[in-house]
Amino acid sequence: MTLVSKTFELYGKTYTLESGELAKQATGATLVKQGDTTALVTVVVSKERKNYDFFPLTVDFNEKMYAAGRIPGGYLKREGRPSEKATLTARMIDRPIRPSFPDGFRNEVQIVATSLVADQVNPIDVICTMGASLSLTLGGVPFEGPLACVRIGRDKETGEFIVNPTYEERENSDLDLELAGTRDFISMVEAGAEEVTEDDMLEAMRIGQEAIGAFCDAQLEFVAEWERVNGPIQPKEYVLDQPVPEVEERIFAHYDEMYAALSDADKLSRIAHVEELKERIRAEFTEEEQLAWEREIPVNLKKLEKKAMRTMVVETGERVDGRAADEIRPIMVKDSYLPLVHGSGLFQRGQTQVLSVLSLGMLNEAQRLDTIEPVDGKRYMHQYNFPPFCTGETGRMGSPKRREIGHGNLAERALIPVLPDENEFPYAIRVVSEVMESNGSSSMASTCASCLALMDGGVPIKRPVSGIAMGLIQEEGKTVVLSDIQGIEDFLGDMDFKVTGTERGITALQMDNKATGLTFEILKTALEQAKAGRAFILGKMLDVIAGPREQTRSTAPRIVSITIPVENIRDVIGKGGETIRGIQDETGASIDIHEDGTVFVGGVGDSVEAAVERIQLIVKVPEVGEEYTGRVVSIQPFGAFVNLLPGKDGLLHISRVAQGRVDKVEDVLNVGDEVKVKVIEVDERGKISLDRLDKPEAPAGSGSEGGFKGNRERRERSDRPGRPRREHGDRPRRTPGDNGGRAPRRHHEG
Repeated sequence: MTLVSKTFELYGKTYTLESGELAKQATGATLVKQGDTTALVTVVVSKERKNYDFFPLTVDFNEKMYAAGRIPGGYLKREGRPSEKATLTARMIDRPIRPSFPDGFRNEVQIVATSLVADQVNPIDVICTMGASLSLTLGGVPFEGPLACVRIGRDKETGEFIVNPTYEERENSDLDLELAGTRDFISMVEAGAEEVTEDDMLEAMRIGQEAIGAFCDAQLEFVAEWERVNGPIQPKEYVLDQPVPEVEERIFAHYDEMYAALSDADKLSRIAHVEELKERIRAEFTEEEQLAWEREIPVNLKKLEKKAMRTMVVETGERVDGRAADEIRPIMVKDSYLPLVHGSGLFQRGQTQVLSVLSLGMLNEAQRLDTIEPVDGKRYMHQYNFPPFCTGETGRMGSPKRREIGHGNLAERALIPVLPDENEFPYAIRVVSEVMESNGSSSMASTCASCLALMDGGVPIKRPVSGIAMGLIQEEGKTVVLSDIQGIEDFLGDMDFKVTGTERGITALQMDNKATGLTFEILKTALEQAKAGRAFILGKMLDVIAGPREQTRSTAPRIVSITIPVENIRDVIGKGGETIRGIQDETGASIDIHEDGTVFVGGVGDSVEAAVERIQLIVKVPEVGEEYTGRVVSIQPFGAFVNLLPGKDGLLHISRVAQGRVDKVEDVLNVGDEVKVKVIEVDERGKISLDRLDKPEAPAGSGSEGGFKGNRERRERSDRPGRPRREHGDRPRRTPGDNGGRAPRRHHEG
């Protein structure tokens, strides 16, 4: 096997494909680069066929911190559980690859993408799909390839669409659209957008489809070079599950019964009827037949259910729950569902119900990210939980699964464009969506419930957001676009197309497509139908809560920001953080200081005002003429130091502590005494001179003959006419050995 490398340029970016040097024992392996960002994508297909009734595909993304020159955090200092971004990247590879395999493929397939270099300029995620596609091709694996994934951005200033933008270009983009598929059809879409119109989104998808075709051509050119150097690629033979006509005929004899069983609007009742029918059909097969056809029987039972559901839609125009194609299920909306929490909203559509709960915190409570990307944290966190009870099932509860992470990310992207800037609303924001019931489209219900929770909590969002899931049935030459799909229509249909947005445009989009006949006309119809559905749902939400509440709840922290001089940050923090900890302990407020001198103070009740006052006192510079009541903190022979403000002391000279002359400051003041003073001077070095207000008379005997002689003599000398001081240059220069007329020093010998 000889190394083959091909470098090419597309849409202003440089790419490289390589194979033949690394991971040669894998079924296929490709090194793929954009700029210096590098990923190794390997594919291994098991030799034996698994006894499953599903396709066993696993996709993993190995996020190696060395790719970005970083050491992982934590005690072990090695990579552990995948980050959310790594999980989302694995899903991005999986979703277009999975439907590209032939029906009946039962060999286990594992795709592993490993980050080797992250140049902090070019993202690594989208190029991994191209690497997986090429690895499958080079390994002779049967699939509908080549495939590719691209990201489309749009410059906010010029309106120009950008293919695979850099991180910097993404910062100035109002669109972040990822598409994957073949030259002829799109199988996966994921997008976040700043209220982009349906027409602009379609145009971006058209450009993305063209770009996918260009990257597929680049793979074919690489394959041609590979075969020239290493010889033709030999397709591997894999045994596919073949249909058994006898099984299909016996099962499909129950078509009318399945059709009737599906005609039930209640999910649990419908499932019970369908399962009862399936068990009766299974019972018609002998034990020997069930063992012989243990895969074919469940596969054909599923095909029967799928055929009956799809035929019902295209022939009658009605769905299993009796709705028309564009009809939305009944909606129930409640705000302020929970007491004490910072905000909550309950949203139910049909048999899908989600409760979202808002929590507000200081900006320093934002999530810190330890990934290979040049993003170190995020202020808005949306988390989605899908417990087993929401579908009436039992199951293991644990860490979030890939589906939960993906659905939470979709709702997060849907709401980020309408959140206020942190300068306007200086909070970290966390929303948790708890799915209470599920019968399809729970991610869109989460988006709606979370928007309700944000408005209920007084978060000043720009505009409310709603979401809807669209479906597609292509059967017997007919095409029907479905609004607000339920679980069975998602599972047995051709498309799951989720759209969120405001009245102005789209904020997020996600699509998984199984139909090769999906055209842009169908997509346009789906987007227009989704827009009408979003508007209907949004109207129901606004009937309950018309907009964000004017202020946050009393249980939520109130956060204010002030600005202090950068040179005073150290004073507020104090030695070892002593000062800032003291303020927080005494007031109960939380304080977050940024390097530019911005200080965020958060708390409940009067704690915020108390903490702000303490900070302002620390940084305040006393001005001439201001009066204070201070405490004496130190006494020196020449005067007393009086604390005016935290960290700010002024000198009250001995001559100003009382009316008349005073020999010792202690005759009038002691450490700890409170004294009213006035600022009379602040010099260029910041030293403060004070005068005492309401001076008392000097004590009897202080400054008289009974006083200290040295002090009296100094005062008397100070009253004499001043003699002209001799300048340094006027002093006679001494010669070596000259002692200036003084007696020589005596040296004592030991």
